[in-house]
Amino acid sequence: MGGVEDDEPASKRMKLSSVELRGFSNGSAFTEPIAGSSRDLNLMARPLPSEGDEEVIGSKGVIKRVEFVRIIAKALYSLGYKKSGAYLEEESGIPLQSSVVNLFMQQILDGNWGESVATLSNIGLLDESVIKSASFLIMEQKFFELLDGEKVMDALTTLRTEIAPLCINNNRVHELSCCLVSPSRCGFVGSPRRDIVKAKSRSKLLEELQKLLPPTIMIPERRLEHLVEQALILQREGCMFHNSSDKDMSLYTDHQCGRNQIPSRTLQSEQLLYDLCGVMVLALKILQAHTDEVWFLKFSHNGKYLASSSNDRSTIIWEVDANGVTLKHKLSGHQKPVSCVSWSSDDHQLLTCGVEEAVRRWDVSSGDCLHVYEKAGLGLVSCSWHPNGKWIFSGVNDKSICMWELDGKELECWKGQRTLKISDLEVTSDGKLIISMCRESAILLLDREERVERFIEEDQTITSFSLSRDNRFLLVNLLNQEIHLWNIEGDLKLVAKYQGHKRTRFVIRSCFGGLEQAFIASGSEDSQVYLWHRGSCELIEALPGHSGAVNCVTWNPTNPHMLASGSDDRTIRIWGLKDLNVKRKDGQSNGIHYCNGGT
Repeated sequence: MGGVEDDEPASKRMKLSSVELRGFSNGSAFTEPIAGSSRDLNLMARPLPSEGDEEVIGSKGVIKRVEFVRIIAKALYSLGYKKSGAYLEEESGIPLQSSVVNLFMQQILDGNWGESVATLSNIGLLDESVIKSASFLIMEQKFFELLDGEKVMDALTTLRTEIAPLCINNNRVHELSCCLVSPSRCGFVGSPRRDIVKAKSRSKLLEELQKLLPPTIMIPERRLEHLVEQALILQREGCMFHNSSDKDMSLYTDHQCGRNQIPSRTLQSEQLLYDLCGVMVLALKILQAHTDEVWFLKFSHNGKYLASSSNDRSTIIWEVDANGVTLKHKLSGHQKPVSCVSWSSDDHQLLTCGVEEAVRRWDVSSGDCLHVYEKAGLGLVSCSWHPNGKWIFSGVNDKSICMWELDGKELECWKGQRTLKISDLEVTSDGKLIISMCRESAILLLDREERVERFIEEDQTITSFSLSRDNRFLLVNLLNQEIHLWNIEGDLKLVAKYQGHKRTRFVIRSCFGGLEQAFIASGSEDSQVYLWHRGSCELIEALPGHSGAVNCVTWNPTNPHMLASGSDDRTIRIWGLKDLNVKRKDGQSNGIHYCNGGT
């Protein structure tokens, strides 16, 4: 039995050695079979040690020697070290696979479909459904090869007598029958049409079968790499202060970061630092250009700008570059305090909103006001961008939410209890969800496309909220001095609570930040900035420095070591690492603090 005919007679087809059989790793495909050696034949004939062999290694007594050796051998073959893998099998006396599995693999590669299905029953599978599913994959491969060889009647026979009687995956059987009626439709069948070189196609089938069969029979691809990655990830997740590149993690030592990875230092005056090439990097400083309380802060998406708004009715765009943090534009025009700002997705424009007043759109490069959005007799209370950059959203003090074109044309207005006079407004990066505080203790998640509304209900008054960069989580600040973390993907679920900061009178804002947004930062009325580990909810730092209530915080999205805070003391503090002796990307250290992904 077989598939498409070869140029050579079947009798001249050479068998793969056991070494070659184990070479299907990391997406590679077998190209040319080679003759097996006597040593390879001995390996194929050697049975696997019995399951009762429980010899263990390691200080904890939890690693089974046979499993350990087999996984190492698998890794060697995956890395292309086929001779080393074969020698490990020979010296240890532990074959990677049993002789029956090797025979099964060879039969698949040779296209001996009926024999491979028969061998499948002798491998030791106890689950009949697995045998059927594997048989289905094998016969499906036979079906496609017959079609590719234009043997339509043989393919029909295979479908009727070998695939359909398995009585599984009826939808797939129907799709295969459509291929017989119209071969051109095979392109849309569940998996890509198998009309590539036969050898490559069959090696792909082996990979699919490997995922289906129990790991004790065929060890999954890259199993050792997966185990090592798991160990590193667990170490990273258990590291309270992890805030550096994963490239700094090493297999040679257990991973543990110190507090010096958390931004907790500001300098009274500008300090310039230089790398070995004389290139300046970020200066940490206190910014003092506002003449009244700082109410809102937000870094741009690219981390190159910081926008601050104030009770002094102004907004300042700060530039974050190699020369430090410098004032780029001071934006004036609002008649009332500026309560919030919002960056366009390309960071070329900025929205600002006055308290129950108007929304203004600014050009970041020139500082010019491009448009003023107003509603007659009403005031706007919040603002946000649609990710396409063509529309903006604003909350209105009649509790509605409006969507505008850039030229000021109102496109849509959601009336009713949609927002409050004091409310944040967020739009997810796919433009699908509009998020706003609709009642004192509730947040509305409005699906624009599906016209579906969901609500986060709290027992306490909500003062502010912040959306995570991946749109999956919402950070909610409450009147009772708690911050709640909600998962808004799928069913709404409260997943964490953070406590320790002080809030009695004012709106205090919090944010996600750090590497992979692994930390939570918040302002506080006791003049400190509070930092928590997001996963454990443990308070890790309370940063003193301000002389008034800290109203807002924002973490640079491209630099996990840069945090900004705004206060009633009219200042903005840029926080960096206490220990500026940060490792370079090449693993060396030269006393340089790196920011914005620069080197």
